[in-house]
Amino acid sequence: MADGLRKGLTSYGDAGFSLFLRKVFIKAMGYSDDALNRPIVGITNTYSDYNPCHGNVPQILEAVKRGVMLSGAMPMVFPTISIAESFSHPTSMYLRNLMAMDTEEMIRAQPMDAVVVIGGCDKTLPAQIMAAVSADLPTVVIPVGPMVVGHHKGEVLGACTDCRRLWAKYRAGEIDDDEIEAVNGRLAPSVGTCMVMGTASTMACITESLGLSLPMSATIPAPHAERFRLAEASGKVAAELAKARGPKPSELLRKSSFRNAQVVLQAIGGSTNGLIHLTAIANRTAHRIDLEAFDRLGREVPVLIDLKPTGAHYMEHFHHAGGLPKLIAQLGDLIDLDARTITGATLREVVARAEEVPGQDVIRARKNPIKPEGGLAVLHGNLAPRGAVIKHAAATAKLLQHTGRAVVFESVEDLTQRLDDPALDVGPDDVLVLRNAGPKGAPGMPEAGYLPIPKKLARAGVKDMVRISDARMSGTAFGTIVLHITPESAVGGPLALVKNGDMIRLDVAGRSIDLLVDDAELARRRNAMKLPTPDWARRGYSYLFNETILQADEGCDFDFMRAKGKG
Repeated sequence: MADGLRKGLTSYGDAGFSLFLRKVFIKAMGYSDDALNRPIVGITNTYSDYNPCHGNVPQILEAVKRGVMLSGAMPMVFPTISIAESFSHPTSMYLRNLMAMDTEEMIRAQPMDAVVVIGGCDKTLPAQIMAAVSADLPTVVIPVGPMVVGHHKGEVLGACTDCRRLWAKYRAGEIDDDEIEAVNGRLAPSVGTCMVMGTASTMACITESLGLSLPMSATIPAPHAERFRLAEASGKVAAELAKARGPKPSELLRKSSFRNAQVVLQAIGGSTNGLIHLTAIANRTAHRIDLEAFDRLGREVPVLIDLKPTGAHYMEHFHHAGGLPKLIAQLGDLIDLDARTITGATLREVVARAEEVPGQDVIRARKNPIKPEGGLAVLHGNLAPRGAVIKHAAATAKLLQHTGRAVVFESVEDLTQRLDDPALDVGPDDVLVLRNAGPKGAPGMPEAGYLPIPKKLARAGVKDMVRISDARMSGTAFGTIVLHITPESAVGGPLALVKNGDMIRLDVAGRSIDLLVDDAELARRRNAMKLPTPDWARRGYSYLFNETILQADEGCDFDFMRAKGKG
């Protein structure tokens, strides 16, 4: 089996000439034969001036290269797409699969014996793991790490839960223009990902629980020296994987690995996005995520991490309390501790080295949880035949069983135009409904599910309402919000049948979301329904996206990118 520079030769019809030509051109970079004869570790470069989350990637790259060379292998850095959440139109989720395809093909196309992928911002880690699983080359994942906390008027702040909280106060007239401008410069005081349990932190924790990254990699703050020492250690591990030719993701990821990741997702009060991404990753393997089994786990696994938006602390506090190894230790028999990691150690060995931090109150014991059940619940009903998700750990308790009148918005644009109209017929007990915001409808399933409270209600003191949609929500957000309603309205899902004034019943304990309209009336509405014709999907990537995107319960991957391809 070919390795190093001899791997994956360009096809010229003469293998000897292909290798000769490859060496001719790579020597133009100044490499010696000694360097070129060593195992090669490819390293993705996802740095971009548009991506402040990845602002520390240049330093991480240098540390990884150092680790690779200290272990006698050859590092080769190559660029891939870089996706930043707030700089991606129409939404970063629209580009996740493109990044996965780009990364997978670059891993396949270029000679490398192992690969290090570096990511962080919400959709980058899942895209890279999807790619690595499909390429099935020995892989080490390095999250870029969370920001450090900010401060304002003596209060600790964090992007982006406090972005949303303080913006809501601004909309409600509780803070003025000068203060919101001051806050704007203090919410993100360093490079790195959001320092709350948003999607980026959720995926970093999932990655570590899957055994694809080194212990503590999920929580080390982005600017800390420890982050760069971990990157060097990751380079060393990658070099050893390159020499040993494994283990590959297919040899590492077992059914128990995905169950462990689901347990951790529930225990951290993680982002609802994490479930979509984990589903997409699993579908690239022989394994699957069963939504009903995930919900059952949620009834067994308590939330143990006291972190915003579910709790009070931030990622750096989680780190200094012992990080994910300490959480896994607290979860005990809920985790398969015999699962292997890329270092060769089992989770049992990782847990045995977990730091004991006297007096810390971020990572709770199972007998003293933040919430008695896991952070996420899966709902079904006539509005969501294939499921919907609610982060009930970050919801208002009294709204978890609620019946209210529907106030319907046809699209994100319609929501933007009408939500704050003083003439809007809406009250605090109503249910705000957003449709045509799913994978095909928006497109790209934007994080529009966090519908703002209508301004006239916000200024009257309303802090939360039941909101439902086929969209997603940032993991940094909070509220009684039902998401990922599947099938989405743009493909004829029941959400398309809701009319203003219909009654909707939410029962989280009963795991149901229902439209209280009789079947005959729903059938009449369905017969009269006309599906939208997308005018955004005529060519290029948009055409590919619209033709092949799967629904939320299948991870929103392209239908031809799953493990067995299309069909």
